[in-house]
Amino acid sequence: MARRIGSMCRLCRREGIKLFIKGTRCVSAKCSFDKRSYSPGQHGQRRRTKVSDYGMQLREKQKVKRIYGILEKQFRGYFQKSERQKGVTGEILLQMLERRLDNVVFRSCFAASRAQARQIVKHNGIAVNGSKVNIPSYLIKKDDVISMNIKDENKKKIEENIKVNKDRGLPKWINLDEAKFSATVLDLPDRDDVGFPIEEQLIVELYSK
Repeated sequence: MARRIGSMCRLCRREGIKLFIKGTRCVSAKCSFDKRSYSPGQHGQRRRTKVSDYGMQLREKQKVKRIYGILEKQFRGYFQKSERQKGVTGEILLQMLERRLDNVVFRSCFAASRAQARQIVKHNGIAVNGSKVNIPSYLIKKDDVISMNIKDENKKKIEENIKVNKDRGLPKWINLDEAKFSATVLDLPDRDDVGFPIEEQLIVELYSK
């Protein structure tokens, strides 16, 4: 699976909003977004020109891709799948992204960031309904039980993650069992569960051109 290397803080600065790509480290005093909230690059501090409709649509798509850590080909695939389903395309797209296993691991407070959650999944650290799953893009379903395959030396780190990350809030569609290091998907996420200011209609308009 391809991944982006380089400064993650530049991505937040480019989109003009904290994307919390690095998880809890984004709320520290060292976060470069708080020090330099303007766009990166030598012309970043210049007054921005008026953004076209296409520019707004593109930025919204890039923002969502960066939040969930997905590259263009895979993101377009999600859009095409959501287009074929009944319902509002933009909302279905966001629901599919929320249902990704790496996102569910992150939202269950087991990991400090989606990138860390993706690493846990790929290293066989997660089981779904008792079976190991090492595919970050695996889509969870209602009533699925996500449990962690934890080695004794890693338990303390996971406990710290849960303690720290619970402060950001646990989604109502996930029930966390801290003692068993497991989470149950009570229902599928809806539009209000995303937790980021996203205008998904702009993405639909972009891909519909």
